[in-house]
Amino acid sequence: MKKFVKQIMAMLLAFVVLFSTVSFTVDKHYCCKRLVDVSILTKAKSCGMDIASKDSTSNSFEFKKETCCENETIIVEGQDELKPTFDSLELEQQLFLESFVYSYFSLFTTQVQDKPQYNLYLPPLLVKDIQVLDEVYLI
Repeated sequence: MKKFVKQIMAMLLAFVVLFSTVSFTVDKHYCCKRLVDVSILTKAKSCGMDIASKDSTSNSFEFKKETCCENETIIVEGQDELKPTFDSLELEQQLFLESFVYSYFSLFTTQVQDKPQYNLYLPPLLVKDIQVLDEVYLI
């Protein structure tokens, strides 16, 4: 079961990387403020409101576009670099990153505390046995 979950997660991450790098365009054609056609990766089809009129002085056709039609193009650009560089970071971001790494690694350093040694300290002389006088015994 654990191996199956790992394979699913690997496939999911591969799709995330793939879709983050893909670029595409969405083209929409509106006629009288109503959506007529939506197309991905190609140009949207016209609604046929473009009228061809023949010029009377010449034998050429002119296409006039009516004011009720409009096209909208949305361009979604993918990521070019998968590994961003640290050169593009601003000064504040670099300072925050540096201080975060320093404080994070300082959490794992062990601080050795030296136990003080009292080599020159002489205990007081026992005049009387205080434990026997107070009748305090460790059991």
